[in-house]
Amino acid sequence: MSREPYSSPDDPELDPYEINFLPKFRTGRGPAAPFVNSSGIVIGDHQYESPDSPLSQWTEDTDPAIMAGDEWVHPFKDIGFLTSENRDFFEKEIEPQAGIFQHPDKNSAYRAGEDASEKKQS
Repeated sequence: MSREPYSSPDDPELDPYEINFLPKFRTGRGPAAPFVNSSGIVIGDHQYESPDSPLSQWTEDTDPAIMAGDEWVHPFKDIGFLTSENRDFFEKEIEPQAGIFQHPDKNSAYRAGEDASEKKQS
């Protein structure tokens, strides 16, 4: 029985969450290998159930800002890159349609201007 090779625009050598970035988006992105962030959590290994991660210890008192910032997102291996909008942008340089990710009736910057001491008091 003969089998045809699987034809796909995806490179089989890439990590499951890594896309085929255009060369201009590969430069200056950061490490390609998994790394340990300042909280001691390995980012980029796809082990999302790390016992030390704030996600594993989440309560209603946990401030989501604890997991904000670049140190929580791998520059090459993030599941968010698999969305059609991100693939179009990073693989084909097609700009996303303006306005589709906006929520005009929601304040997504809720408490963003407050410092940590103000957040703990409220």
